[in-house]
Amino acid sequence: MVNKSDLSRNAFMLKGDLSKCGYDWWWHSFTGHHSITGEEKAFFIEFFTCNPALGGEEPIFGQLLENQRKNIKPSYLMVKVGAWGEDAVQLHRFFGWNSVSISEGIPFSLKAGDCFLSEKETKGNVCVDNSELHPEWMCANGSMSWNLSIHKKIAYNVGYGASRLLRESGAFEMFWHAEGMKTEYSGNVIFNGETYIVTPDNCYGYADKNWGKDFTSPWVWLSSNNLTSTIRGEKLTNSVFNIGGGRPKIGNLALERKLLSAFYYEGKSYEFNFSKFWTLTHTEFNCLETEREIIWHVEQKTPLYRMVTDITCEKKDMLLINYEAPDGKKRHNRLWNGGNGKGTVELYECRVGGDRLIDKVQAQNVGCEYGEYC
Repeated sequence: MVNKSDLSRNAFMLKGDLSKCGYDWWWHSFTGHHSITGEEKAFFIEFFTCNPALGGEEPIFGQLLENQRKNIKPSYLMVKVGAWGEDAVQLHRFFGWNSVSISEGIPFSLKAGDCFLSEKETKGNVCVDNSELHPEWMCANGSMSWNLSIHKKIAYNVGYGASRLLRESGAFEMFWHAEGMKTEYSGNVIFNGETYIVTPDNCYGYADKNWGKDFTSPWVWLSSNNLTSTIRGEKLTNSVFNIGGGRPKIGNLALERKLLSAFYYEGKSYEFNFSKFWTLTHTEFNCLETEREIIWHVEQKTPLYRMVTDITCEKKDMLLINYEAPDGKKRHNRLWNGGNGKGTVELYECRVGGDRLIDKVQAQNVGCEYGEYC
């Protein structure tokens, strides 16, 4: 359901069995501009929680060799931040669960040290000194602090695929909800000593969350609200597209090459959602890694509409983003992640005798991910 808010899906999910083998994260990405030069830079902020019932005073790292030998699962809050571009980097700060305060109601809030997140704002600081860097932290060195207000404008509620019944049964290994697939941020970021200003009109912001027991492979994500109509020759100020998924699993059953997607086009909703079986959604996609680029081609169709998405992102502007699963395994070792993708989205109305092009849209500042277990 496009543009239907559901704050219950944005709440903290690690209860019951998921508290001992589960993750829950809130992701935010946006663009800022250098306070002096005006240079554009794309950033991300993520609050990643893992196995709270196993935690204590200190974070427990699944990638620590001693813990791997003893089959000790990870447990922590990880505040993951960073930037894309030719100096793309991810920075991690970890907290033991005794240092974390989470409001489990609706709306949620989360606090650890000087890091804070709610539906309306986020602030914090991550500083990783090279002299203190440890391999199990899965990151590089650098610093980033931020103070931002959050205004989520357009939601993507995937509906049945993350229904309360399926959530509580633990049927899927990985759930997704985009409460703010178009989000306006305002405030500032200080990245490696340089100040960037974030404003609602050109931040091209995004906010979603994932939770579950494990990650999908392949892993696909594409989204942008910096869109220009090639037919109308103007910016689309009330539009956003969002594509996610890959290979969802229900228990031991893998659903091959399935994606959830939505295109909110100037106030009208178009959805391609395999979990709504009555819509007869058909999806084909290919992701390709070349020497210089990651390339996505996605075609989705219902009896009424068709969407064709072609996006590229240069690898020099991306990073290999790092996560470990709640069981302590690091299965994704080539998960490409970027915020500077570009390309086109074509939207058609299906008609007997030939489909009618509704619009061909140029997309920039595309958030993008692709990876498979290797």
